[in-house]
Amino acid sequence: MSKKKVLVTGGAGFIGGNFVQYMVNKYPEYDIYNLDLLTYAGDLTKHREIENKENYHFVKADIADRNTILPLFEKEQFDYVVHFAAESHVDRSITEPEIFVRTNVLGTQVLLDAAKQIGIKKFLHVSTDEVYGELDFDPTTFFTEETPLQPNSPYSASKASSDLLVRAYHETFGLPINITRCSNNYGPYHFPEKLIPLTISRVLNDQKVPVYGNGGNIRDWLHVHDHCAAIDLVLHQGEVGEIYNVGGHNERTNLEVVKTIIKALGKSEDLIEFVQDRLGHDKRYAIDPTKLEKLGWKPTYTFETGIAQTIQWYLDHKDWWERIISGEYKKYFEKQYSLSKE
Repeated sequence: MSKKKVLVTGGAGFIGGNFVQYMVNKYPEYDIYNLDLLTYAGDLTKHREIENKENYHFVKADIADRNTILPLFEKEQFDYVVHFAAESHVDRSITEPEIFVRTNVLGTQVLLDAAKQIGIKKFLHVSTDEVYGELDFDPTTFFTEETPLQPNSPYSASKASSDLLVRAYHETFGLPINITRCSNNYGPYHFPEKLIPLTISRVLNDQKVPVYGNGGNIRDWLHVHDHCAAIDLVLHQGEVGEIYNVGGHNERTNLEVVKTIIKALGKSEDLIEFVQDRLGHDKRYAIDPTKLEKLGWKPTYTFETGIAQTIQWYLDHKDWWERIISGEYKKYFEKQYSLSKE
């Protein structure tokens, strides 16, 4: 009997990379293919521990390149696709929206065509709660799978567009799909432009930490390992055609998150510097994960244990993130945030 083949797109990124490691280690009987273009946030050093395993394979390719993707699918005859590959940073989508449309919309459509062409067993599209727009600060309101899509940034609009394409390929062509929509992830190998690793790296270097507006925007934090387990469950047991929200009821304001990290590292809150708010900055995200919980998923990390472990991971892996922040990323940071002289 031949091995099941699972294609993971964006497997050199943060969430996709953690998922690749999870799958390679949990399912030695599967062949896991990591497809990634290795753009600025793509990094293969995270896979050193698995790169020589027999069931791990890497393919460098652009998901929007039809002339590469369709022949690849024909050759390998994948059983499953788990689609993470996406431009994902809201700030970058505000300055360069065209890149997000190409990768997140056109790239998804190319993958769907390829999946349809070979008769895939399931296409699991990993999306975001940001497609729902924003919630007010009423703590009793949550996003459900029935919440209308009202994206507010070019990033979330591109993800909503790809969600709708995935749904359409199911309704029109009968493609077996699932869509998962997660809250904000954190954990190992998180690229330093995002709030938690940005704060950790800046605080460790005694540098100012930029906080948008008054820091009151609320996010529902999900440990990436809990997210991987959720995707695994939906891939194997999710009802075809269904959408599942993934969130852990770990709501914190951005300012609370920053202060938690500063305190854990024994530094001064004087490092906080409030900067001009992000354009179209959503007030609050919060997910109701009841549907996924009925399928059998529960988060294993509290925010307190998860953030402590994440901080320790960054302390133990300075070589990884220091290499990143010393390169092109430094120019991006200086362009994005107008901080006082440090």
